[in-house]
Amino acid sequence: MSAPIVIENCAVATVAGAEYPAGHVVIDDARIAAVGPGAAPAVAGAERVDAAGCLATPGLVNTHHHLYQWATQGMAQEATLFEWLTGLYPVWAGLDAEIVRDAAGAALAWLALSGCTTTTDHHYIFPRGRPDLLEAEIAAARQVGLRFHPCRGSMDRGESQGGLPPDDIVEETEAALVATEEAIARHHDPSPGSMLRIAVAPCSPFSVTETLMTEAAGLARRAGVRLNTHLAETVEEEEHCREQFGCTPVEYMDRLGWLGPDVWFAHCVHLRDADVKRFAETGTAVAHCPSSNARLGAGIARVADLLAAGAAVGVGVDGAASAELAPLAGELRQALLFQRAVAGPDALTARQALALGTLGGARCLGRADEIGTLEPGKLADIALWRLDGFHAAVTDPVTALVFGATPPLARLYVHGRTVVDNGELRTADQESLARAGAAARRRMRTGER
Repeated sequence: MSAPIVIENCAVATVAGAEYPAGHVVIDDARIAAVGPGAAPAVAGAERVDAAGCLATPGLVNTHHHLYQWATQGMAQEATLFEWLTGLYPVWAGLDAEIVRDAAGAALAWLALSGCTTTTDHHYIFPRGRPDLLEAEIAAARQVGLRFHPCRGSMDRGESQGGLPPDDIVEETEAALVATEEAIARHHDPSPGSMLRIAVAPCSPFSVTETLMTEAAGLARRAGVRLNTHLAETVEEEEHCREQFGCTPVEYMDRLGWLGPDVWFAHCVHLRDADVKRFAETGTAVAHCPSSNARLGAGIARVADLLAAGAAVGVGVDGAASAELAPLAGELRQALLFQRAVAGPDALTARQALALGTLGGARCLGRADEIGTLEPGKLADIALWRLDGFHAAVTDPVTALVFGATPPLARLYVHGRTVVDNGELRTADQESLARAGAAARRRMRTGER
């Protein structure tokens, strides 16, 4: 057991209602022992951290990502989603465990440096004869030190069955289900404070058969794990679903029994009023990816409407191939600005945006009882943002964090462990990770080993 840590002299935004212009947070045994205003209590043997000029928030939660895409940034720059996918599927067919490990290491380090303490990942490309891809990204997350919720994705509906991906990169239905079940058995840790939990994630309605969607949901619920997929991202997807299934994407998921409190969907840009209401009624959550949706010209999700209805919404970076070098903290600002652009200046507040990136993300991943707010008993996943210097020109610290450029990260704690200190990764050599990520891109493009 490590010594207690006392963080003091900082502003504190708990995201649980209370805020303190000058307050403290006490960490003991990887959990928050105390949080409050003013001077910290005396704690025997504690490491004391003077966080003057900083804002303490819960660590950010990334609800949607594709870590392997670090190796294919900057491609298909003027493409729609379907054009982008069809252009990149053949490139991704060259994935192997080494590329995934190095791309994931760089992407996870980048997330940590932007205030992320918990991230998911949706890996759905499994070329035949290339084993250990999921294991490679799990190893990278363990090295960087982030709390990890990887999704074992799958595709079994290739072009010959009316799907979008080429037949040579999809799996057989039964093989995908068996591999998913094995991933849960091998890696999923349901214990309190877990650093690793697996979710089940067939890729999308346009790349997965109805059989796989239905069987995957049954598998997840028998195993007690969460469900995730892409949904309602573009108008082309809606057209595809109407043509193939005779209904909208949300209606299709509802028909297959996919709505519920154990489900979160990525994107959900194109929702009808009935969809918003149905998500709120069923407890279905949404991962909002504003930069990626804008980069691909997909549109702007109805975040303000979802929140008003009572639905859970988190934020996600999405894969770096559609959100190049996007910092997770920057997605708070993007979410706020996009909602205001379409619905007016009161559509989303700074504090609502911060809640999207913390408690909203925790709700998406089923961890709201453990992370997402700064409260006694919760896990010690904490970000300290430097708001002195130029950022001190904005007197409200939450506004300074959300409205402007992402401030420097003074420190990041995951499970009470320092992962970032003064803007530098402390769990691994960040320059080595960056170089490996760049090398993965070269190998991805050229096939060199």
